[in-house]
Amino acid sequence: MLVTGALVATLGAAMLLPALVDLAANNDDWMIFTSAAMVTMLFGLGLFGANRGAPKGLSTRQAMLMTVISWVALVAFGALPFHWSGIVPTYTDAFFESMSGLTTTGATVITGLDTAPPGLLFWRGLLQWLGGLGIIVMAIAVLPMLQIGGMQLFKAEAFDTAEKILPRATQISTSITLVFIAMTGICAIAYMAVGMAADDAVIHAMTTVATGGFSTKDDSIGFFNNPAVEWIAIIFMFLGSIPFLLYVQMMQGRFRTILADDQVKAFTGFLAVAILAGWMMAHFSEYHIGLEGLRHSAFNVVSIVTGTGYASTDYGLWGSHATAFFFIIMFAGGCAGSTSCGIKIFRFQVLFEAVRQHISQVMYPNGVFRAHFNGKPIQDRVVSSVMSFFFLFMTSFVVLSILLRLSGLDTITALSGAGTALSNVGPGLGDIIGPSGNFQSLTDTQKWLLAGGMLLGRLELFTVLVLFLPRFWRS
Repeated sequence: MLVTGALVATLGAAMLLPALVDLAANNDDWMIFTSAAMVTMLFGLGLFGANRGAPKGLSTRQAMLMTVISWVALVAFGALPFHWSGIVPTYTDAFFESMSGLTTTGATVITGLDTAPPGLLFWRGLLQWLGGLGIIVMAIAVLPMLQIGGMQLFKAEAFDTAEKILPRATQISTSITLVFIAMTGICAIAYMAVGMAADDAVIHAMTTVATGGFSTKDDSIGFFNNPAVEWIAIIFMFLGSIPFLLYVQMMQGRFRTILADDQVKAFTGFLAVAILAGWMMAHFSEYHIGLEGLRHSAFNVVSIVTGTGYASTDYGLWGSHATAFFFIIMFAGGCAGSTSCGIKIFRFQVLFEAVRQHISQVMYPNGVFRAHFNGKPIQDRVVSSVMSFFFLFMTSFVVLSILLRLSGLDTITALSGAGTALSNVGPGLGDIIGPSGNFQSLTDTQKWLLAGGMLLGRLELFTVLVLFLPRFWRS
């Protein structure tokens, strides 16, 4: 609870930034953000103070519980400005928007973004920016320790023992934060250089680097109708999906690490193949011919695979084969240790290596074969953890799809809604939640189901689902 209190208090302090934005714009919503900030900080500081004398150190069970409680608490308080501003009619909508923001999903229930108060637009972007930074830290510090879904492959030296945690963890976290800030700043400058207004550039930079997808416009990036804007977004969405520890290593002079990383190479190769496939579909649909088709394919493929969820065009118009294609790649994700979502690319690599090892063993029963990742042998428990993740992900997808279908959604909307929630992508498929729609028209039940799916996907499934096991509470 000590950590949860500190995080909630920090979120409350962050609410003062959109308050200043509204104050500078002479918008009365600054009072809403100030009130929400006071309530949030008082709760966070109270929780922090009440637990200052608690024993230090966390067990695995406590770490899982703390992770889930912290995320839910941050989402609940992050929803207050949305609800109190009146831009959404119910707290359900506000909670959905906040969950979508902090999990960097990008699904929205708000219409009329073009005329929304500037502070509220900034708060949406800031939520995704903070969520993206939190996701990186969680992927480096928490998930490897919990040995969830093969993440133990990325256990950093800083977090091996309790004695090492403070000096090294602080150093790594500070370096990652500086990289994150620098990348956001460069992205904002690039957006402004090609004609985007300063406020739009800053907000889009935050959501691009965080691979979140919230925009200041109802038509998303497509509103600007500027190829240069789209190419800048492509570059920084890709950069946001690369492990941030590699950037830290580059700052230390180890420039070749990013080129030698198996995960980066596999991710880049997958994107190249997917972009080529999308280009062919865009071209032959005759909606986007030639180089224009390449741009739209690259933008939408990178947007979906990285989990950003920006839209430049309605790719549903490219034909049924395109719809199926984008539905499939929705489940793929970027690299571990990045802001990206979905099924991280390293899990496909581990699965492929395990299959290759098994085939070799069948062909040569007396041979000794070992699966490798980044030049190091993969332990059997890692392979088992990854396979368990795949099974649990697909099971969660099927269950959530059935629940959404039973709630009244059509099959395409239910399937893509479940997929986009668990993969934290943002837009789904179809007329309702597709690239040209949003989630406003869904019922409260459907929104709560999708919000739960977002949390499941963002926290890598195990962290949340294990809380529902009686054995977890007895151990």
